[in-house]
Amino acid sequence: MNEATVLTIYTDGASRGNPGAAAFAYVINRDGQPVLEEADCLGQMTNNQAEYTALIRALERALELGPHHRVIVYSDSELMVKQMNGEYRVRNEELRGLYEQACALRRRFEGPVTIRHIRREQNKRADQLCNNALDGKL
Repeated sequence: MNEATVLTIYTDGASRGNPGAAAFAYVINRDGQPVLEEADCLGQMTNNQAEYTALIRALERALELGPHHRVIVYSDSELMVKQMNGEYRVRNEELRGLYEQACALRRRFEGPVTIRHIRREQNKRADQLCNNALDGKL
């Protein structure tokens, strides 16, 4: 079995208009390994839906790397982070399914998945990738 390393993940989701054209991005940093990045357009959705989609896609990719990894996710979406950490309830029905999907993915890891809020300026690469996707620059 591979030694458990820390996966440090930065996610971002954005929409131009709310709802509007949306995109997601994530960056996965692994100890001593190349950085993994992905970004793409999502069609029409709200900013919060795009944020959750970014988290879901990042957790799916992290699971492909192995459920034994320790995971720390950073996001500039205060709403999503507080909902995922149980500080806020999910009242929006359009977000509930995405929230439940993210929770199910989180439970598949053998150890804890920590989700922390950061300021946008601390999330520059994921933000840049997300905007590049929206601008068609991928």
